[in-house]
Amino acid sequence: MIAVEGVVKRFGAHTVLGGVSLTVAPGEVVTILGSSGSGKSTLIRCINGLETLDGGRVTVDGLDVADPRQLAQARRLSATVFQLFNLYPHMTVLRNITLAPELVLRRPKNEVEAQARALLASVGLAGKADSYPGQLSGGQRQRVGICRALAMNPRYLLLDEVTSALDPEMTAEVLAILARLATQGTTMLFVTHEVEFARRISTRIVFLDQGRLIVDLPTDQFFAADGGLAHPRIRQFLSKMAPSSTVAGAPVSEILA
Repeated sequence: MIAVEGVVKRFGAHTVLGGVSLTVAPGEVVTILGSSGSGKSTLIRCINGLETLDGGRVTVDGLDVADPRQLAQARRLSATVFQLFNLYPHMTVLRNITLAPELVLRRPKNEVEAQARALLASVGLAGKADSYPGQLSGGQRQRVGICRALAMNPRYLLLDEVTSALDPEMTAEVLAILARLATQGTTMLFVTHEVEFARRISTRIVFLDQGRLIVDLPTDQFFAADGGLAHPRIRQFLSKMAPSSTVAGAPVSEILA
């Protein structure tokens, strides 16, 4: 499992994460909710070793990400899909997907190319293998980013606000892919503002506020009046959603009533 134990992260005098602890077991879909600046993306970056820790410990299947030698092994167990795609603009879609499996996992070129084409077909991009990222829409680029992550055959998929840069139609495209992955048993740690989507796919929901974890509950309990909704900060967070938004099939206004 992924184990986050008392993680502290500071930027100068500002504490972004103040002793956060959580676990993600194989097969779980854990969503992290919270307002902007609550530390959600920083937590993902700490888990994949892109940020050093100022306190606490992160392990991936027992491998300590603070140890450079163990981090290299841990990164082979998890893959990250970023908010802004982070595709190599000078490489084709196919090469973006096959580069890491070839260089890091040392898999044969014909094998990884066959897998990449199958992944592209699974997300409706079979005809885009020879295109460049600049020739794709935002939703298409994010789907390529998901394929690139899956090509590493990760045990854990880390998703950092993958729809925040997309318009509603493109967001729907990407969320449909993630929903399918969830039903297939893919283990995911998902940072998002898409509350209704989180409710539909998540095993558990974690809520961060000002760098502290204030709720970690099974999804049904999170949205229960005597569960997560009993917490004033969570009610305040949900109240900022658009009036037409729904959670658990009901308008937010009814959920909060």
